[in-house]
Amino acid sequence: MRGTPDAATYRIIDAFGGGGAIDDAGVADVVAALAARSGAEREAFRMPVAELARIIDAFGGGPEEPRRELTLHAGSVREIEDATVSAEAARWRCRFLGAGEGWVVTENERDRESNATPLVEHLTGMPATSRGLRTVAGLVDRFGD
Repeated sequence: MRGTPDAATYRIIDAFGGGGAIDDAGVADVVAALAARSGAEREAFRMPVAELARIIDAFGGGPEEPRRELTLHAGSVREIEDATVSAEAARWRCRFLGAGEGWVVTENERDRESNATPLVEHLTGMPATSRGLRTVAGLVDRFGD
């Protein structure tokens, strides 16, 4: 719930300011607080700030950046060069640019589209969440070392 300061909100901020280390207990507290507020348990994805920075360095910038998304997911890493995977991405109006353990970067065909989450969930059969690279870059700039 936007604009509602509470302990969970501050734990999220602490996670970004914690020198890049992941606080599993803090993540569990935030997940529990969000579940209590929303009535639904959700998957929590996390990645060290240093790794986020490496992804931004590799895929951020340039005129296409507004159409790029970082997706964190619970499925296995897919072979993004595989013809079947590429064809499925094209069906969802995006293409894969890179992938690693638990993440992919995609580029949407059009501005203001966000196709990576449903694509990755479809391919892996597991939960996923995406944010625009500009959003992630802003968080890294603000909270990174």
